Amino acid sequence: MKQVVQNMKTGEIKVENLPAPAMKAGGILVKNYFSLISAGTEKSSVDLGKMSMLQKARSRPDDVRKVLQEIKQNGFLPTYKKVMSKLSSLKPLGYSTSGVVLAVDPSVSEFKAGDMVACAGAGYAVHADVVFVPKNLAVKLPPSVGLDDAAYATLGAIAMQGVRQTHPTLGEKVVVIGLGLVGLLAVQILRANGCRVFGVDVDPENVELAKKLGADEACKRSSDVNSLVLSFTEGYGADAVIIAAATRSSDPVALAGEMARDRSRIVMIGATGMNMPRPPYYMKELEFKLSRSYGPGRYDPNYEERGNDYPIGYVRWTENRNMKEFVHLLGEKKIDVRSLTTHRFSIDQAAQAYRLISGKKTEKYVGIILEYEKAAEELKARPVTDKARDSGYSGPKGDAFKKNPLTIGFVGAGSFAQGNLIPSLKAIPEVVLNTVCTASGVTAKTAQNQFGFRSVTTVANDVFSNDDIGTVFIATRHNMHASLVVDAIKSGKNVFVEKPLALNEEELASIEDFYKASDEKDAPLLMVGFNRRFAPLTLELKKFFGQSAEPLVVNYRVNAGYLPKNHWTQDPVEGGGRIVGEVCHFIDFIQYMTGSQVEKVFAESITANSSAITNNDNVNISLRMKNGSLGVITYLANGDSALPKERVEVSSGRQSAVLDNFQHLYLYKNGAEKKIGTGRLDKGISNEISLYIRALSSDRRPLIAFDELINTTLTTFKILTSLSVGEPVSF
Repeated sequence: MKQVVQNMKTGEIKVENLPAPAMKAGGILVKNYFSLISAGTEKSSVDLGKMSMLQKARSRPDDVRKVLQEIKQNGFLPTYKKVMSKLSSLKPLGYSTSGVVLAVDPSVSEFKAGDMVACAGAGYAVHADVVFVPKNLAVKLPPSVGLDDAAYATLGAIAMQGVRQTHPTLGEKVVVIGLGLVGLLAVQILRANGCRVFGVDVDPENVELAKKLGADEACKRSSDVNSLVLSFTEGYGADAVIIAAATRSSDPVALAGEMARDRSRIVMIGATGMNMPRPPYYMKELEFKLSRSYGPGRYDPNYEERGNDYPIGYVRWTENRNMKEFVHLLGEKKIDVRSLTTHRFSIDQAAQAYRLISGKKTEKYVGIILEYEKAAEELKARPVTDKARDSGYSGPKGDAFKKNPLTIGFVGAGSFAQGNLIPSLKAIPEVVLNTVCTASGVTAKTAQNQFGFRSVTTVANDVFSNDDIGTVFIATRHNMHASLVVDAIKSGKNVFVEKPLALNEEELASIEDFYKASDEKDAPLLMVGFNRRFAPLTLELKKFFGQSAEPLVVNYRVNAGYLPKNHWTQDPVEGGGRIVGEVCHFIDFIQYMTGSQVEKVFAESITANSSAITNNDNVNISLRMKNGSLGVITYLANGDSALPKERVEVSSGRQSAVLDNFQHLYLYKNGAEKKIGTGRLDKGISNEISLYIRALSSDRRPLIAFDELINTTLTTFKILTSLSVGEPVSF
């Protein structure tokens, strides 16, 4: 299918031929017929992409600070790889589309194939032939609304939410500053609400268009605009002011304060400077609000991605209900968007359309529509996987797992995979990067462009059914790991899966069943990405205590950093939480150092009286190993970001050692100190990948025994149990 993307490194905009997106839980696949270019928002994105590296840094100082903090935490090289991976990526453009439903996830009852819909959402309702959209970001269209008009629904919802924030009442006089696309929609919504409207803009053509679309009065921004508004409001000043302008200047904010009446409401929909003059805002006791995009639900993953609606008795107007109401106004002919559409381009002409908003082509524009013509049946995406869950192992026998072991398929290729795993594979000459699969075709294409994969797909079964592929790497979100591991084993593939192996004991048991059902010689080479045991300084540490006949005591402190509760890793279904998702790393390290598995755990978390804090992100975990060794993990989310992330202290046989963030190792023996390490952070990822590839091509001995992988994963579940019951838990 065709999709409009921007190369974030060069700024180039082009139409790529990409695989259609995969169906995911809680959403629908839609064949786009029209999409609207949001000139204001998308121009900002386009301009950013075209900046030099230095200009990008200057324009986004907050991002620069985050990068500097990450360098302190993780070192320069890993941070550099991550940043360059992001800069080299392709970015999807667009967030307002309309089309026809192709397919519906079984969990969704609100839609059926063939429904005409309007769709919203950056990253979802993009400029592409086919899009996947979560159900709360789509609305059905009545027969009276044309698909081309419905492409305005997202921008309409933005305007509507801004109007709602003013709490307009019948007969009030409202000023709209900025008569671009959103401002002109706000003018019409206010008129439909029974308000009288005065429009202001720097462009005289926009002023005339506002009058045509229902503004009672409108004028160009000038020195006498305040007197005109005062006359319009019978000397009182505006009951409310909506700022829909886009400028770095704070003039719209100052102007709004001047023209507003005493105790008026001022709402910011646009993006302007925010230097607020104190006298008018203070003397008039003005109320100033920012309008949050389409409405309640925006930026809440529980609402947008997971489909959890807000009860209408508590939240009357969500972003979805704002879209529905805008569509109804279109159907009732109370909103005219046809007069806003100045240009129409086919998807193939998208680059020409963007030359308009970038200023390369000097021509007046307001609404720019992209049109899509391919038949729906040509673009319908297949299921993500063909899952036939059997009661027993049904995969190949004999030499099946030894076929083409260095021909690699990759399922999931986010920032970690592109910054660490794939470059490590690419550096090995014998490895063939065959196919990369991601839910988004844009991400897959980015990986192909950077690393040279032979093909891209959004369907995992394309990887599992490919006979050329002998080994699959899985780096998706956590909730997909276990099922994809089982699919890989059933398909006769060796499998490397990023941590965690599973999110619960049921998933873990399914992996055990399929793995152990085959003879040992037929088993796939299964590996979980527990890389820290392969770090160069870890190997030195292991060697140092290798002759000790006594149990070890290992203290592992992790300054993990704060994550908000709505981050996907915190979701118990999708991410499993940070104990399951990350603490598994440190359990495996302790297993490796002690040479023993965990037999008992006890964990306690902080008790914080704050809804912003996840208690289980701040824990002390005590591990008793079967050989008598002890491990203590202190996992913290409440530390300062300047403190290096990880520090390990080990003692045994009157010897001690300190591993400082995998940069320096201090060994203490017979009263003397020895320091090892160059200061370069190396957590063992490259070494882990290299050893796994070597094992695939030679002796096929697992890098980590299967029962150790199981024990590490099971330990994370036991930690959660211990936190729940407040007692030690034995295996």
